[in-house]
Amino acid sequence: MKWGVAIALAAGLVAAVWLVWAVGFGAVFAAIARAGFGGLALLCLYALVVFIALALAWYFLMPPEHRRPLRDFYVARLVRDSIAEISPFSPVGGMVAAARLMVLKGMNSGYAAASVAADATTEAMAQVAFLAFGLGWGITQFGHIAGGDALARGMIAVLLLAGPAIALLIFLQRRGAAFAERMARRFFPQLQGGGSFRQGMEALYDSKTRLALSAVWHLLAWVGGGVGTYIAFALVGGRISLLNAVALEALLSTLRSIAAPVPAAIGVQEWSYALLARLFGLPEEMGVAVSLLKRAREIVLGVPALLYWQAIEGRGAMRAAHERVFAAASRPPDGSQVRGSRTRESDERRELGRAAGEQQHD
Repeated sequence: MKWGVAIALAAGLVAAVWLVWAVGFGAVFAAIARAGFGGLALLCLYALVVFIALALAWYFLMPPEHRRPLRDFYVARLVRDSIAEISPFSPVGGMVAAARLMVLKGMNSGYAAASVAADATTEAMAQVAFLAFGLGWGITQFGHIAGGDALARGMIAVLLLAGPAIALLIFLQRRGAAFAERMARRFFPQLQGGGSFRQGMEALYDSKTRLALSAVWHLLAWVGGGVGTYIAFALVGGRISLLNAVALEALLSTLRSIAAPVPAAIGVQEWSYALLARLFGLPEEMGVAVSLLKRAREIVLGVPALLYWQAIEGRGAMRAAHERVFAAASRPPDGSQVRGSRTRESDERRELGRAAGEQQHD
């Protein structure tokens, strides 16, 4: 782990613990206790439903001839998010793992690498629309509250910058494909053998219909996350309307995206929930409790996903090792081995001739 990541992780943990202490351990854990294990199980089941939309967004982005079964996209997306949420790796690490998993499932390596990049782009496009709704609705709810104006101005700035940033990202993915392909080869050696990242990227961006369909499914997943926030607040005893919960999640997801360098947004998520809960008329301890409940949900879903990913990677590594051993065993001998075998054959013939001569002399 790099020092910068380790420092960010440590700072986030300290900030999260300090926030729970400042709000009150008793109040936070009393809210969590109201949800109980049954509430955690409900959040886990609901999250698994939302992942269907994320899998469909990736599935419909692919050209039909390169699509794998939907369950492969589902599991790969679950692995991707699990790495980003419960490991010290960045979201990019989760994208690489998801693409490698699809390669092991039989997808062309160039399309696997290109598709995770394009899928992240359509997800960002949908997030801009999600943020626009959250900001527009949120201003009507907390514009008059102290601190609400500063948050609104910050989110407006992010919204104004998001459009050009996504356009630049698409431009770089298409025009800078040669550089991107060199970077992709660091993680996907299969690209050396014919899988082209550039061809995959061009094919993915050639269809505006598939891009739009992917963005729509991502938008549904974002809204689904807001419904999950509504359920979480209801479980801890918070009274919030569905629209307010969706708007709160839109603003929170943007704050998490800004804090991408912090592993799993540790500390950032907790402080953001506390701030936004207060702006939407809820106690801060309920915001922190919802954040911790979601952390628990991520662990429950993420650990099995990571174990599955490691098992698949291990199986793929063993298969590759067996193939290398078989190739080495079936490789024809080189010149020195041929000469050595010929020398041994000549020596054996001389020995046989000498033995035959001795028998005739006797």
